[in-house]
Amino acid sequence: MVMAEEKLERIYTVPLGKAYGYNRLRRTPRAVKILREFIVKHMKGEEVLLSGKLNEYLWERSIQKPPRRVKVRAIKQSGKVNVYLTDEKIEEKKKETAVKKEEKTAEKEDAAKDSKSKEAPKSDAKPKETPKTADRTNAVKEHAKTEEKKSEKESKKTEPAKKQETKDEKK
Repeated sequence: MVMAEEKLERIYTVPLGKAYGYNRLRRTPRAVKILREFIVKHMKGEEVLLSGKLNEYLWERSIQKPPRRVKVRAIKQSGKVNVYLTDEKIEEKKKETAVKKEEKTAEKEDAAKDSKSKEAPKSDAKPKETPKTADRTNAVKEHAKTEEKKSEKESKKTEPAKKQETKDEKK
């Protein structure tokens, strides 16, 4: 006999005041642990998954000041317990994601077929320069020009000294 998936849903007000007995920088992580332990104890589930909005609510006032209590909706399905804020809308993600995955795989296959048919022999042409690379190459060229100018100035400074040395050598 196949049993239908039982869905157990309950609303709890979880006290988190014990988290304030811990070091300031461990309070919110401790509050999360207290919430998980409470749900495991009362829902008798093996795995507890907190929703993103519930997590944001717990962390809203940073690590030092978690809420003293939180009202949650716990839903148990096949050993897993999903926990949401009571005001939070619950979306069925599994059905939506399965449909989206199928669509994405179909799109990828179509794109792969199109790209294979459109591929032309590659030429030795240079790749197009993006604005960033064009700016970089211009900057490199300008830098090289300034370096050349500096080296020319230095060589001009040293040339008169060489001429004097040659004059001294001739005498």
